[in-house]
Amino acid sequence: MSVLTSEWLKVRSLRSTHLIVSLSLGTVALGFALAVMAANMYDTAPATQRPRARIADLEEVIVIVPQLCMGILGTLAITSEYVTGLIRTSLTIVPRRWPVLVAKSAIVGTLGLIIGLVTVLGTYFVTRWVIGDRFSGAYTDAFMDRLPLLTATSLTVPTFALLGLGLGALFRSTAASIASLAGLVYVIPIIIGHIPEPWSERLGSVMIGALPREITGDLITTSVYGSLLSPATAAAVLIAYAALPLAVAMWLVGQRDA
Repeated sequence: MSVLTSEWLKVRSLRSTHLIVSLSLGTVALGFALAVMAANMYDTAPATQRPRARIADLEEVIVIVPQLCMGILGTLAITSEYVTGLIRTSLTIVPRRWPVLVAKSAIVGTLGLIIGLVTVLGTYFVTRWVIGDRFSGAYTDAFMDRLPLLTATSLTVPTFALLGLGLGALFRSTAASIASLAGLVYVIPIIIGHIPEPWSERLGSVMIGALPREITGDLITTSVYGSLLSPATAAAVLIAYAALPLAVAMWLVGQRDA
């Protein structure tokens, strides 16, 4: 508990933490703005075009922002100590070393979970309120029917937070870790989308963006992602994104000098 308390104090005292959390929560306002824009476009469209109008699930669109933000927070939670040299003090006080990384994982993972739920559910509810029965009733399904997908989408945010922490502990470099996260969110899916089949479908199925719908058993037909994994396999892959880098980092922390 002492290690956990000290790590919470470190994360809370970083100015970047407050900025990152604010940016993440601001995505609800972004979702609201996108919903208002979509509703206005629908209302001003000719009546003959409205039955064909479609809207993406905005909570799946904006979740990229809190994913990246919390990934950066996870990275800074460890790399800031390497930059300042505080990591030497931390590992001297906790000579077994691995409890430091476990405590950091608990802190950033919990923050990521809260941010993920607030941003995804908040965006869903404001979009549902603004869109109403427009777009052929895209947002008129019962909330409980959408809850599994909303929950799975929310869980990708703490996954990114833990992934960022693991990469930060591995690379000990803020720039390298954030570049890796940005590549995972933006670059790799685009590259996969241009790879010939069947590899595009296969590789797209293991991207984080594909996993929420695979976990809930929904087909993916309108993006670069694939949908080949079973729900259990997709859940295991999502866990692996967070667990594998952390496991390797915990081993390395005990093997190399601070």
